[in-house]
Amino acid sequence: MEQHKRRTVRRRIFAIAAGGAALGLGAAATLAAWTDTEWVFGGDGTGGPGVGTSTFAVQQNTDAPAFDEAAWTDEPDNPGGEMVFTADGILGTELSPGTSVYAPMALRTTSTSIAGSVELQAATPAAGITTTDPDGLLFAALDVRVATSATPFACDASAFTGGATVIADGALASTGGSVSQDLLEESGSVQYYCFEVTLPDPIPVAGGVGPAEYMGRTVAPAWEFVATS
Repeated sequence: MEQHKRRTVRRRIFAIAAGGAALGLGAAATLAAWTDTEWVFGGDGTGGPGVGTSTFAVQQNTDAPAFDEAAWTDEPDNPGGEMVFTADGILGTELSPGTSVYAPMALRTTSTSIAGSVELQAATPAAGITTTDPDGLLFAALDVRVATSATPFACDASAFTGGATVIADGALASTGGSVSQDLLEESGSVQYYCFEVTLPDPIPVAGGVGPAEYMGRTVAPAWEFVATS
């Protein structure tokens, strides 16, 4: 009996020792486990940021007829760039009933811009320009036509009977472009425009005001092109 007890005790000791050995191996494996991490980032191939937004920007040129490269500017606010109206020696300020004057300009995207389109809006008085037109009589009486093409063309009466597309034809104060024009990315295309302003004959007088009341007046219409990418 005593010998049996001693064998039973030894078996328990061995079982505990074996269990402890197994536990020890498990603990050693956990403490010795290898760890590692890997990171990546969105770059541009040269170590800079590689995620961002594109740029859409349109610029104008009123330096006709040469449209010199250095004359491209960004004019986002009224009154914008200055167009000079003339016709056969007549200045824009020398209109008489039945006469028209003309002014050219051009649009394109900047060298870093994505593609987009532009649409001409109806004229509004130029901001910060002093005029002589009480009650807006002359502004309301004038007519406007606008022709456009992706290739250069003469900005005179022939512009409205040749290959250019007429996108506006009506009263100055309420007539905008009927269609938009596409501009390629990165200055890849130029859209040319010709504006014609006419004092009708007879003058559409209103409120009992006679034609003489329109003499000596000046206006400064400003046009906005709404650009969308």
